[in-house]
Amino acid sequence: MSASTPAAAAPRDAESRVAVVIDGVDKRFGPVHALRNVDARIEYGRLTGLVGPDGAGKTTLMRILTGLLVPDAGHVTLAGFDVVRDNDAIHVASGYMPQRFGLYEDLSVMENMRLYARLRGMDADRHADLFDELLAFTRLGPFTKRLAGKLSGGMKQKLGLACALMARPAVLLLDEPGVGVDPVSRQDLWRMVQALTDEGMAVVWSTAYLDEAERCDSVLLLNDGQLAYDGPPAELTGRLADRSFRLEDVGDRRRAVLAEALGLASVGDGVIQGAGVRVVLRADVGTEEIQALADRLGAHLAPVPPRFEDAFIDLLGGGPGGSSTLAERLPPVELASDIAVSCRNLTKRFGAFTATDNVSFEVRKGEIFGLLGPNGAGKSTTFKMLCGLLKPTHGEAQVVGLDLRRATGAAKAQLGYMAQKFSLYGLLSVRQNLEFSAGVYGLEGATRRTRIDEMIETFALEPWLSAAPDSLPLGFKQRLALACAVMHRPPVLFLDEPTSGVDPITRREFWTHINGLARKGVTVMVTTHFMDEAEYCDRVAMLYRARLIALDTPDALKRDATSHARPDPTMEDAFIHLVESADLADEARNEAAA
Repeated sequence: MSASTPAAAAPRDAESRVAVVIDGVDKRFGPVHALRNVDARIEYGRLTGLVGPDGAGKTTLMRILTGLLVPDAGHVTLAGFDVVRDNDAIHVASGYMPQRFGLYEDLSVMENMRLYARLRGMDADRHADLFDELLAFTRLGPFTKRLAGKLSGGMKQKLGLACALMARPAVLLLDEPGVGVDPVSRQDLWRMVQALTDEGMAVVWSTAYLDEAERCDSVLLLNDGQLAYDGPPAELTGRLADRSFRLEDVGDRRRAVLAEALGLASVGDGVIQGAGVRVVLRADVGTEEIQALADRLGAHLAPVPPRFEDAFIDLLGGGPGGSSTLAERLPPVELASDIAVSCRNLTKRFGAFTATDNVSFEVRKGEIFGLLGPNGAGKSTTFKMLCGLLKPTHGEAQVVGLDLRRATGAAKAQLGYMAQKFSLYGLLSVRQNLEFSAGVYGLEGATRRTRIDEMIETFALEPWLSAAPDSLPLGFKQRLALACAVMHRPPVLFLDEPTSGVDPITRREFWTHINGLARKGVTVMVTTHFMDEAEYCDRVAMLYRARLIALDTPDALKRDATSHARPDPTMEDAFIHLVESADLADEARNEAAA
């Protein structure tokens, strides 16, 4: 065992590679059949991905593995212990990091670790060496006195991981640890998890991000409570050989081209990829239709390697299509100026801390403009200033020509805002949230009733109208939040991580609406940690340490990251390249100043 890696408990049977046995597991919640006769094996020394669309049963299965839920039928053993009969032993043999931040925000990093040690039955005063080991492993050593609530998203996840590893478990269960975490922090999480599996620990990583699933040794793919696939991700991806293509260099036409391609009977899925459109053909069809479209557009059709995400969508029957009923109902946006949003020297300080530092840019009418950056870079602060929710310390911002300092109310009426953290009212039902939002934006009479009905139909909210928002699956929560943000048909839409944690099919549905709105002239500003979503943007602004460090098209940013080791970089490569380049530039300036 390496000195920097927390030790995993040895399996009860040293000859066995099987860490978890799932036999015929069934679970119902009233009329909802969450898991249906699931059988699987999870091995030591391997990273197993748990994937599936919203409501597939991932969290239910994870909670059964931890002993927090009892299956209605079947049984599970973990590290040789039955999760029902040996429940106390399960909590020692496993480490669990829940989907929602399970730490105490008003306690410091060290206080959280000491508390979790005591909850594990450990004498915190006798384990200074373990604390030092975990702090070094997670790189949280310099932050032991910082309150957990003041940590960035990535640092919170590292602290959660440290607490989950407190009893040196044999099996580590991570429920969507990458949600809301930037690519740099995700790299750190991957580094730590790889070290744990190398030492023999069994790690289960539940995720909605399929690029994460692609990096796992094995994948359990759930759909509608059933196990749809169990095996290496490359094996599932291999089923799509010769079915993935890219329409090259369609440029400004790419949103219209995507919608047209998704309307073809032979195309099962498609996404925008920079200046091109990536499509996946259905099984047992030829390329005639897609080649005819390419010829008519004067575009080049190039085969590309399939991705695990392609195989995932194909296994579930294909994507949601390219038509947005939301956008179809919207009249074209008319603005007096081609510039919909602008900011100049925008700065926000909280005491001695500078959250946004001298940021300037313009966003054109009908443009999808991405705001990227690591956790804590200043994206949400910048968003809130552009929405009139925060007053800048210095500088100015305008929306559709209205100064947000002087005409805040008029400017707010011209924009829709979907917050990063779920921003609906938990004490109101789904219908009441829609009614409240309609009233806030001044919708009255027949218009009010019509718009609410449109939102219910567009986002399939009918079955949930009497439910509280907190009881909804995540995908429907996000649909409701988007419905409330667009009901008044704003010409400018701010979306702060709108698809964080939702599955790829729901993510495609959201982007079908976003693309359709942009084609009607709606200006969309979006933040995201999902780098494939950045490909949908016309331009991307990169914030780092409160400053704007890059502003260009996705393809241009990827070209700048090209190297001998990375001849065809992804947006994630470009993101990391920009952060590393900024760090090197800062180091050079500091050395010159010294």
